Amino acid sequence: MTTTSTTTPNITLRAISVGELSAMQSSRQAFTLLDVRRASARAQTPQQIAGAVWLDPALWLDWKDNVRKDRPVVVYCAKGHEIGQAMCATLNGLGLDAQFLEGGLVDWMAQGQTTAALEPNE
Repeated sequence: MTTTSTTTPNITLRAISVGELSAMQSSRQAFTLLDVRRASARAQTPQQIAGAVWLDPALWLDWKDNVRKDRPVVVYCAKGHEIGQAMCATLNGLGLDAQFLEGGLVDWMAQGQTTAALEPNE
């Protein structure tokens, strides 16, 4: 697997490509997929990557301890920039094995990957 790394003070962020995430899904590898887009971004694009769980990044202190530590975590935001990378760094800082999706949901959809519609109450 080829990954891109971005370094922030004391933390190296690992990125995963759309193709790599798709391969992980196909292989049925055990991992946690987190949609960490802001609520406003979810409202603008009411789609998600199949199997993802949405966790509001504004409330990360409320949910951080509920993310499984026994498997890798992939986080994605709208475009793979600030929110996804910040949540990846936060989870890594808490001892999880986290990566962020390069290009976020925008690239996932642009590359023709499957998405699922959000439920009306999401």
